[in-house]
Parts: sequence; C-alpha cells; structure tokens
Amino acid sequence: MSGSTNENMRVRKLGPDDLEQYNDLLRYAFQVTEEELQELGWEDDDIRQSKFPVLERASVLGAFDGDKLASQFAVYPLKMNIHGALCDMGFVTSVATYPEYTGMGLMSRLMRQSLTEMRDNGQCIAVLYPYSFPLYRHRGWEIISDKMSFHIKDTQLPKNIAVPGYVRRVDDDSPDFMKLHRDFALKTHGCILRNELAWEEYWRWDTDDTEIAVYYTEQDKPAGYMVYMLKDDIMHIKEMVYLDLEAWKGLWKYIGAHDSMIDAVDGNNYSGETIAFWLEDSDIKETVRPYIMGRIIDAERFLGQYRFINPGREETISFIVKDDFLEWNSRTFTVTLGKGAAPEIGGSGQGRTVGLSIATLTTMLLGYKRPGYLHTVERIEADSKTIEFLEGIIPREKPNISDYI
Repeated sequence: MSGSTNENMRVRKLGPDDLEQYNDLLRYAFQVTEEELQELGWEDDDIRQSKFPVLERASVLGAFDGDKLASQFAVYPLKMNIHGALCDMGFVTSVATYPEYTGMGLMSRLMRQSLTEMRDNGQCIAVLYPYSFPLYRHRGWEIISDKMSFHIKDTQLPKNIAVPGYVRRVDDDSPDFMKLHRDFALKTHGCILRNELAWEEYWRWDTDDTEIAVYYTEQDKPAGYMVYMLKDDIMHIKEMVYLDLEAWKGLWKYIGAHDSMIDAVDGNNYSGETIAFWLEDSDIKETVRPYIMGRIIDAERFLGQYRFINPGREETISFIVKDDFLEWNSRTFTVTLGKGAAPEIGGSGQGRTVGLSIATLTTMLLGYKRPGYLHTVERIEADSKTIEFLEGIIPREKPNISDYI
C-alpha cells in the first residue's frame, strides 16, 4: 500500500473470479463472522457462494491497490413504482472500504462512476440503506422512507374480526405468494418489483422456522400475505402485504388466533402510517426511524416521466436545481403541464421558479416531505404562490419500501 493514492488505484468491474475478495471485504466491513453465519445453518461452501449471483447479475465496481480489492460499490438493477409509473432504478448495496484506504476519496470515485453508468443505462433514480446519513447527504442523497417498528402485547391484539375469507400457510415458492407481491408493487407507490436476485436477498438470512400465511377471499383469490416467525413466545412479523382492507383484517384475525401461543407481536411497517390508531387498545409501542435514502440520477429523465397531478390548465414551472456531485443535473428544468399525458421538459426558465438541491427535489417528488414543510425549513426558494402550486401537483403518497438488499 505504500504510496497508494486515489489516482493510482485501478477501478474495474468485479466478476465471479473476485468472489473471495468481495466476500472478505463485506464481512470485514460489517463484522460478520463465520461462526455467526453457521449458527444460522450456513455451511462453509454456502457462505462462500452466497454472493456469487450478485457478481454475475449486478454491477459491482471495485478499486484495487495492485491486486488487492480496497473499496467496492454494487448496484442491483430493478424497477420501482413511482406514483404509478414503473421507473428503472438501482439499489445500491455492498458499499465498503478497508479502513487503511478511507479518506482517499475511493467511495466517491466509485459512486460517481456507478451513477454515471446508471444514467447511461436509463436508470434515473437510485436508493440505498445508509450506514452514514451525513456522508450520503453530502453527495446528493436524501431520506425518502421510514421504517416503523411496533410491539403489541397479546392482550392488545384486535378481537372479533369478521371477514369472509380464510388464511392458509404456503411454501416460499408458492405462485400465490410471489404474484401477491407483484400485484402489491404495481399498485403501491415506492414499492420495488422484486426480480429473482431481489428475492434471493429477501430470504438470505431467514431460518427454516420462517412461515408464510396467505389470506384468500371468499372466491379463493389471494389478497394478502404475511411472513413471520414464532420464537421465544413472540410472533416476529417480517413483512405484511395486502391488496385491500379485507385482507388486512383477515391477516390480523390470523395473528389474533395465536394469542394462546404468544405473549407479544413484534413487526415492521413501511406504509408511512402508524397502526396504533386502528387498534382498540392503542397504547402500544411504535418507533419510527429513517430507513431508505434516494437520489435522482438524471433529473431531466425523472421529471419527464413523473406523474404530476394535472392542474387542469396549461402551466409552466422551472426547477433551478443544484447538484455538486453530478454536474449534468445542475441547471434549470422547465416543466410544462396540462398539454398532454406527459410533462414537457425544457430549459427556458419560464413560469414559476423553484430553487432547490437535487436531494430536496428527490425527497419532495418521492412524497416523503411536502413542499410547504421544505419551504418552512428553508430547503426550497420560492414564493408562497409557487409553493401552493407545488402542493397541488405533487401526489400525497409516501414511499412504501420494505426491501433491504
């Protein structure tokens, strides 16, 4: 490493031949030991091969000091539902650097090259689970979703729920289960459509004790599911997906049927709405923490396919965007609405004007924070009439993102 600098580091794509170094860096950075993996039932060869599909199907960049991998940055190509439009996106993961190479700008270099490649591939937005909010914020990322965790005592579970359907436990390869998530993703803002690789990551750390329960309507149509595990007298809910209120109630009726077997229910909720209000005994423990960060990679493409609410007349608004990390976004984007199904994008600077960073544009258009709030905390420069106009054309939905890849 003597004399190593960012400039003389070699950056290249990782492939299957780099599997051992890729795994070693991940496990060092995130402090996962072989003993911990074996406690989950993993065999030695399983541990070595677990990330092989990532190197085959995802885009992984690495910075090398000679032949040694020093830093890496991986992107899963996926699709995301953004207010009803399916957008090509990338889920960033496996970001890691050995400590002796930190402070050299390697991660920024890999990020910029990866985001540039994503733009060239037509992916206009990226998301990630951050290990440092300040680090990513300095590079144009912002919070776009929350993870809500809840703890409900057995005595607080809803009772006397009447639904016409029924619940059945199914295997993880059940077509009903797989199709349910796709149907949910197609109707839910922020949801990611899971491909084969995403499903592999979804199950990677689950044990054999994990169960899947599907709610069926009276007409035998699958309408909701929950993935859960019973351990130490607690029901742990990993995910609950439902297409309508009937399925939601049916799944909670199923949860309540375990009241003689459990002392409590722990779970996560990604809908952006707390569940305490729905329960008769609302005195439960709910915690909210920021979960996923996002970043618009190509503002022009993103604005061009964004589902603004039609104002009912032709209107023009100009977004004066600042992006210090990806220079192609630092410009004025003039959006004309009301002329057709899709907005028209130009650069004339006409109409109302809004000044904001790429991070603020991301969290606003994804619906995590509203224009009025962002204006109040001085993240947007605009007059009150323009803020009122923005409130009327941006859909009121928060992203539902449950994936951790």
